[in-house]
Amino acid sequence: MKVMDRVKQSAVGRALWPPGTESMTAMERVRASTIGRSFWRAPDRETERDRAAGHWASFLLHIYPVKMSKKEVGFRYSWYLGAASLVLFGSLVLSGIYLMFFYVPSPSQAYFDIQRLQTNVPFGQFMRNVHRWSAHLMVIIVATHMARVFYRGAYKKPKEFNWVIGVVLLVLTLLLSFTGYLLPWDQLAYWAITVGSSMAGFVPVIGDLMKKLMLGGPEVGASTLLRFYVLHVALLPAALLVVVTFHLWRWRKDSMLTQASSEIDEPAAVEGR
Repeated sequence: MKVMDRVKQSAVGRALWPPGTESMTAMERVRASTIGRSFWRAPDRETERDRAAGHWASFLLHIYPVKMSKKEVGFRYSWYLGAASLVLFGSLVLSGIYLMFFYVPSPSQAYFDIQRLQTNVPFGQFMRNVHRWSAHLMVIIVATHMARVFYRGAYKKPKEFNWVIGVVLLVLTLLLSFTGYLLPWDQLAYWAITVGSSMAGFVPVIGDLMKKLMLGGPEVGASTLLRFYVLHVALLPAALLVVVTFHLWRWRKDSMLTQASSEIDEPAAVEGR
């Protein structure tokens, strides 16, 4: 008996080369082995049921519906507003991480860090402009996306809850833009936050509490800068990422509901007419 035959007849060999797999391809033999079945738990996607089982077995795919209507994923002139918002958010994250390496949220150092970033840091001015213009564009595109959904009536049943999630995303986008406005620590940023916090103080019942939470003291100072920095680079981006993930999941689910309702409402064809 050959050495390779002895290996195949051993316990390890039978796990790697199960009986009856001689006519299979190399990849099929790997998937049919004990080790392969531990990785690929779903069957081969030959039938509709197999494809659905493979979809449900995937950690990344199981939260999405198995099928979607072509109408929902087809190209429209305004379809990419949501996708453009995600791309701009990714641009903000990447450029913001680069800027964080050269910025310290301290009143005595923040302004000079921005000046040094624009003059001495490689690609510093470019990355800051990318970050700033991405922020402006994201606010515009998210607002346009919301207007498009509103005027097309896409917030109606069964998508009411996803519309509420979209409003939350718009608020988070505006808060990200507002908190980032103070970080350059120049006169424009200082007085803009002073005016904004004064406006928040006039909110009925909770106005004074909101103003104290924003400023961390009686006026704009070191505590304000630190709070805005933590909100801008950690809490708000994390919240936006979680909410946008849920928003996309609801969009896929609502698309299936829209398809099902349209199929139910469609009248059946009558023979002989």
